[in-house]
Amino acid sequence: MRVLGVDPGLTRCGVGVVEGVAGRPLTMLGVGVVRTPADADLGHRLVAVEQGLERWLDEHRPEFVAVERVFSQHNVRTVMGTAQASAVAILCASRRGIPVALHTPSEVKAAVTGSGRADKAQVGAMVTRLLRLDAPPRPADAADALALAICHIWRAPAQNRLQQAVAAHAARTPPTTPRAPAARHASKGRTA
Repeated sequence: MRVLGVDPGLTRCGVGVVEGVAGRPLTMLGVGVVRTPADADLGHRLVAVEQGLERWLDEHRPEFVAVERVFSQHNVRTVMGTAQASAVAILCASRRGIPVALHTPSEVKAAVTGSGRADKAQVGAMVTRLLRLDAPPRPADAADALALAICHIWRAPAQNRLQQAVAAHAARTPPTTPRAPAARHASKGRTA
């Protein structure tokens, strides 16, 4: 399985490609950051993120794209930029018919380090170890993108089995129709 991980951001959008399957050693195929100038017009920045992501999709041809799910932060401006870059990543993948998975930061941290509260240094150290790299990828956005890809490779098989089980159960279970309440007879509360 080849996964492009995207750590969305307007100034720095981390990207990383990992190939492998759960239970086997993983291979990093590429890591980097799509950058945009903070003083540029929002529209131009979004186009630059799109063009950068399109280059990564063209070069690496991933089977899946894993994007960090945007969560509420204190700085609304930061959340908006992250959400906009996230939408661009989802759009680029969807336009090509590539499935997109969203993972929360705590899911990614837990998958890679064993703790959903791990800090960036711990995530970087585990990404370095898991991918057998000489040093942690820099900046942290790049390491986070690789962590997203690793998380998806490890979690996707279980998620797919769960979705298949739910679908199979739904196919076997006949739909239920609501039952009308039993009619009461006038004498001593007997039901029909």
